[in-house]
Amino acid sequence: MKPSDTVRQFTVGADDEGARLDRWFKRHLPQVGFATVSRWARTGQIRLDGKRADVADRIAAGQIIRVPPGGEVPDKGKRVRERKPLTPEQTALAESMVITKSAAALVLNKPPGLATQGGSGTYAHVDGLLDAYAGDSEPRPRLVHRLDKDTSGVLLIARTPGSAAYFSKHFSGRSARKIYWALVVGVPDIEDGLIELPLGKQPGTGGEKMMVDKSGEGQSARTRYRVLDRAGNSAAWVELQPLTGRTHQLRVHMAAIGHPIVGDGKYGGPDAFLSGSISRKMHLHARRLLIDQPGSAPRLDVIAELPDHFAASMAQLGFDQADGAALPDAPPRPPREVQKAAAKAHAKQYRKERRGERRGRGASAAPARATAAAKAPAKPRGKPGPRKG
Repeated sequence: MKPSDTVRQFTVGADDEGARLDRWFKRHLPQVGFATVSRWARTGQIRLDGKRADVADRIAAGQIIRVPPGGEVPDKGKRVRERKPLTPEQTALAESMVITKSAAALVLNKPPGLATQGGSGTYAHVDGLLDAYAGDSEPRPRLVHRLDKDTSGVLLIARTPGSAAYFSKHFSGRSARKIYWALVVGVPDIEDGLIELPLGKQPGTGGEKMMVDKSGEGQSARTRYRVLDRAGNSAAWVELQPLTGRTHQLRVHMAAIGHPIVGDGKYGGPDAFLSGSISRKMHLHARRLLIDQPGSAPRLDVIAELPDHFAASMAQLGFDQADGAALPDAPPRPPREVQKAAAKAHAKQYRKERRGERRGRGASAAPARATAAAKAPAKPRGKPGPRKG
């Protein structure tokens, strides 16, 4: 006799605190379709602590869910997607990316050139490797944020549905601190500055490219940057903190103030490349992530080592990675009400993007502006650097 042939009882775990009942079924009994769950609830066959339950009811840790027999046959017309087993090479790649792990999270160092998620013509991606991290009795880990394909560095993966909801809330509420390193063409006049330029999708690109948009339709975007070192007047090593989470934000903002990221031809054009043996790959790296964890677990503070091409360029330009070890001052956090509003706006924008590009939107480019922080302009150190190609 199979377990599903009898009445079953499950205790709600801490990870499912506050989840809807139908979401609990999707997480723990995915073979039971929504139509079946709804019928069971409507006929009183699902019980929550002995009482009738609705699919929209919120559940709490420690409650007992009674599940009737059956439900293994998927709803009529529902597709069940089978996952292909990973190859030994894919498994080895997945294991090589792991920096650290906890009960709630896996933290990876994503290499450049590997997409975070699949898409049209994209078959190799981190999402396709997540089965490598799931044990026989463990749920499949979940993505909670993304990095561009050509951006390397820290990528956090949630190990449970509950931790996925927790981390997603922290990313959308901007309480997570993300620190990037980049090499840029030229040297910003202001050493420590704040870029505030709204961004929108560039018409005619299918949403694949962003632009500065001050037509009133653009989404607010803020980036703090700090010059860590310079190679003459040819290039600078900068530290970037995105204070909002717009698509391609760091790349568009740096190009907008006249200092595109080295190797970013999409936004910097031919001026984004340096002559000599400096790699033509993108030099943008998610260096560090600081984020709280669920419960009493210690805060994560993770650093990702540079990819080979970035480290080689740093050495050739005379930059010492130790000069970027100090943690920059945290920008002041907005009031809780503002954080909640920002999280709601982020969720709304995410849903809107999924519905496709808005049509007929006017757009206009605007000159960039940067406001000075407390520090003085960077002083040349006399290091020679390659000329722009």
